[in-house]
Amino acid sequence: MTMSQKARASRSGLALAAALMLAACGGSSPETFDLSAATAPAARTMRAQISIRLPTASLDLDSQRILVRTAPDTVAYLAGAQWSDQLPALVQTRLLQTFENAHLIRSVGRAGAGVIADYSLELDIRAFELDAKALQANVDIAVKIVAAGSGRVVGAQIFKTQVPAAGTGGAEATAALNAALSTVMKQIVAFASAQI
Repeated sequence: MTMSQKARASRSGLALAAALMLAACGGSSPETFDLSAATAPAARTMRAQISIRLPTASLDLDSQRILVRTAPDTVAYLAGAQWSDQLPALVQTRLLQTFENAHLIRSVGRAGAGVIADYSLELDIRAFELDAKALQANVDIAVKIVAAGSGRVVGAQIFKTQVPAAGTGGAEATAALNAALSTVMKQIVAFASAQI
């Protein structure tokens, strides 16, 4: 790549980042988007009760704002759009509902909601973003199953997927992120069911 091509690519990236951030300066309310639970196939009945802890996430993801990667080391927030709740809380709720859809409601509950669990499901949201250049949603969630009594990790796995996005607008970005999360949640249900 020549110097002039690099300069054009850099200017293009800066212009995209500026466009994505524009709505933060405006007075209009952002459009609110939701995530949905996945319809997971019925899983093997668990032999123990588990609780789903509130996922951890970096500061840029622990928000209602929708993260967009504009370059390998640069992120911004999607203009004029937000999630219906803080992302970690939203993921926790939709994952619990996905377990319910797999008919595991008697075995799974939300941590801190009076659930006496044998195991806890601990999640770390490592990526949940739209890659604006590649036009794809990236979701990456690390999961640990921890024995309540001993604190021993009985299973751990990283689940990641990419889904093409139809564009960088709020509706297109969130639809791709929702599809990527749906795939990951189904994999998490199957993993937990096999381990416990």
